[in-house]
Amino acid sequence: MTKPHRLFDCLDKLLKEMPNNPLLVAKEGGQWKPYTTSEVADTVEKLCAGLISLGVSCHDMSVEKRDKIAILSKNRPEWVMLDLAVQKIGAILVPVYPTIHINDLEFVLNDAEVKYVFVNDEELFHKVEVVRPKVGSLKGIYSFEQVAGCQHWKTLLTAGRQDHFQQIEIYAEKIYTEDLFTIIYTSGTTGTPKGVMLSHHNILSNVMASLPCFPVGDLKKALSFLPLNHIFERMVTYIYLFCGTTIYYAESLDTIGENLKEVKPNLFTTVPRLLEKVYDKIMQKGAELTGTKRKLFFWAHDLAERFEINKNQGLWYNIQLRLANKLIFSKWREALGGNLCSIVTGGAACQVRLIRIFTAARIPIMEGYGLTETSPVIAVNRFEESGRMFGTVGPLLNNVEVKIAEDGEILCKGPNVMMGYYKRDDLTVEAIKDGWYYTGDIGTMVDGRFLKITDRKKELFKTSGGKYVAPLPIENKLKESPFIEQVMVVGPERKFVGALIIPAFPNLRDWCRQQGIKDGSNEELIRQPKVQEFYKELTESFNKFFNQVEQVKRFELLPNDWTVETGEMTPKLSLKRKVVMEKYKDAINRIYA
Repeated sequence: MTKPHRLFDCLDKLLKEMPNNPLLVAKEGGQWKPYTTSEVADTVEKLCAGLISLGVSCHDMSVEKRDKIAILSKNRPEWVMLDLAVQKIGAILVPVYPTIHINDLEFVLNDAEVKYVFVNDEELFHKVEVVRPKVGSLKGIYSFEQVAGCQHWKTLLTAGRQDHFQQIEIYAEKIYTEDLFTIIYTSGTTGTPKGVMLSHHNILSNVMASLPCFPVGDLKKALSFLPLNHIFERMVTYIYLFCGTTIYYAESLDTIGENLKEVKPNLFTTVPRLLEKVYDKIMQKGAELTGTKRKLFFWAHDLAERFEINKNQGLWYNIQLRLANKLIFSKWREALGGNLCSIVTGGAACQVRLIRIFTAARIPIMEGYGLTETSPVIAVNRFEESGRMFGTVGPLLNNVEVKIAEDGEILCKGPNVMMGYYKRDDLTVEAIKDGWYYTGDIGTMVDGRFLKITDRKKELFKTSGGKYVAPLPIENKLKESPFIEQVMVVGPERKFVGALIIPAFPNLRDWCRQQGIKDGSNEELIRQPKVQEFYKELTESFNKFFNQVEQVKRFELLPNDWTVETGEMTPKLSLKRKVVMEKYKDAINRIYA
């Protein structure tokens, strides 16, 4: 096999090495249905011909002229087959989050001039139908499930003629490693999505550099549930494909626990929020135990909390930990399928405490770091213990360079850095200077080898579920209320979005008088149950303007204004977020208590 230079080359490699191995597996009618390498390759070929029959092609190979195909779907074998087919004929796949806001969906489909959309089911078909009249380029919609009024994707498998099949290789030969592979839209701080252009070379370089970080020989089965429209899961999918790993698709987020036990995977990727949920469930079960079993559980947990990597803690500690692994942690591993080599986490910072506890329980967590713009991995903790350090995102990938700017910002250079933003040269020039991509994150190198993320440079933040939140639009909307004077949205690396709110006290006092609430100091007013309930209803009334992940779930009312004098505002009256976070950390902790 010659060295692959395009992502779809994985199919030729697999056909030579393991044509009859199950490659993609999903539940159909309650049973796991495997698709072998040969079946996948055959379906991809027929799908290529079907798309060509619709007039889909690479045209003159220019970024603008190549046809764009969008997909809104949960993870399933058809997702990957469509991805392979679209790239093989030189068209461009534009993956879209199924939960995307309708306004953003309209923007993305128009910006990319999408020709055809593939949807998972009826709900997503109707979502696309709503914006269809406003998208002039859109010629048709296909669904993976049977949906009334929508063409089924399988009709394309029989649509190709002989000349269409002959055309496939002609198109495939036009595609070079530096050519555009996909456009992934990410939300900017302004909230307007921007299209990240990634080439085959971008992702392939990341795949090949990541391979040595994994226990490749043990990667027989993987469970996939992180959205494939996110670059993290999509890049890791190509690691699996080049390794010949069988990929099982979880039915839904609710069935992950069940699916882990059925599939018994060697690896899965996750975001910290899901890891937190697994841990919370384990701790809940532990709390339900009684007597000796309960004592043993918490004894083992305490041992794990003291665990250090690459450090011998002495014979007595090692004996106890071995015993804890036999009696207690073996059950944890069983709950995760019993065959895990490792869990890879990214998308947001993971609590060091969780990584420490799971690693002590012989479930190594490989935390990594990167962005859509860097294809995505910049650094990752290795499977080998010598390449892991708690509290860091690990060593850099072999072909990636990092330098820390004077203000602490992490700059990245390498074959993984994007081609640029689609139709936005202005944003590209801002983001990439002299070949260095400006990540917007603040960090430092530990021991000259391990990258540690210390802060966010931009106000845009991620929840622990890995979802981006732009605080400014939320704050500005809330401040439209006559009862809110100042507000700061909080939630970086937390489970949900919260807010610190300073009421507009004169208006609040008027309202209190009408409600027959006795006047008092600001502190006394905000403690009133009726006032708390009033602000709860107020924030909920604004939540309808935002996506689920952006909605304010809990808040704390504060008694005093933020001012220049008290240090929370700049002379330009901009909010000093870090100062507020530090000064009101007790209030923030109460939000997440």
